[in-house]
Amino acid sequence: MANNRITDSIDPSKSMPLEQWLDEVEDIAEDHGYFEPLGPDHTATFLEGSDTLLVTFETIQSVRDRRNHDVPIGWQIAARNGWSQLCILSHGETWFRHRAVYGFFDRLIDEGTFDEYENVVFYGAESCGYAAAAYSVSAPGSVVLALSPQASLDPRVCEWDDRFHHMRRTSFTDRYGYAPDMLEAAQACFILYDPEIEADAMHAALFSGSNITRVRCRHLGREIETFLRRMDVLEPTLKKAAKGKLRALDVYAALRERRNYLPYLRNFLNAVENTDRPFLSGLMCRSVLSRINTPRFRQQLTASQNALRAEGRRLPNAAPLELV
Repeated sequence: MANNRITDSIDPSKSMPLEQWLDEVEDIAEDHGYFEPLGPDHTATFLEGSDTLLVTFETIQSVRDRRNHDVPIGWQIAARNGWSQLCILSHGETWFRHRAVYGFFDRLIDEGTFDEYENVVFYGAESCGYAAAAYSVSAPGSVVLALSPQASLDPRVCEWDDRFHHMRRTSFTDRYGYAPDMLEAAQACFILYDPEIEADAMHAALFSGSNITRVRCRHLGREIETFLRRMDVLEPTLKKAAKGKLRALDVYAALRERRNYLPYLRNFLNAVENTDRPFLSGLMCRSVLSRINTPRFRQQLTASQNALRAEGRRLPNAAPLELV
């Protein structure tokens, strides 16, 4: 399973035409499992491995735009851990709403495919997070990790979300439709979202139940997957999920890596600067500089100290405040 053709990029230059890229994906999938078109806009790839199955949903664009790797993220993670891997690829943002996809999962249920695995994990982000939650109903007892998922795009339920007008005529009321309802049989579901994005927070609020844990990821915006991957915490989180041992505290502990990740810290600093509170920004910059020597934070610390001095105040001499 740890074949270099899986773990390495197909084409780091991104110059490969889409049809050729799909041919490469098909060749690799056929070597290790199967490749199956699902209607005009979706494709299923399966790579055979252990009795742990990672089910991922990804868009072809997100795969090809990903830096350094031009294969589905599920392939990479499963290959390194020896897991089996089922990836459903969409040709565009479809929310995986097509009868061919419904029929594929119906067939897996009828054939008892998911019963063959000791552990099943569903994973996806945004529209793919919606699909991970919605289709997890096909594998009772599975664990779901969904990043910024939509609960539905049915305007009768979510008329306040006006971001995806092109999906308004798509049905979210038939098979595998309303994602929160599809999670009743899951062992556990973790919804990660940034509460500063109002629509994402409203969707997250629709996911409720004793087996659902909502995790706030403030200042990560719409790039939670990118942040988790680049902080090297996505795969360890999925590994705990695959063992059935993932807990909310584990997710929060993983997110502590934000303290040393400059893109997140820059987002945080921008948010603090917008509040025009030099005392708070000074404390934050001093905390960051105690771990990372970065010019922007040093400049902002100086600016905050000057602003406080003009007001007759100063930062305390206590040890630097630790970011949470």
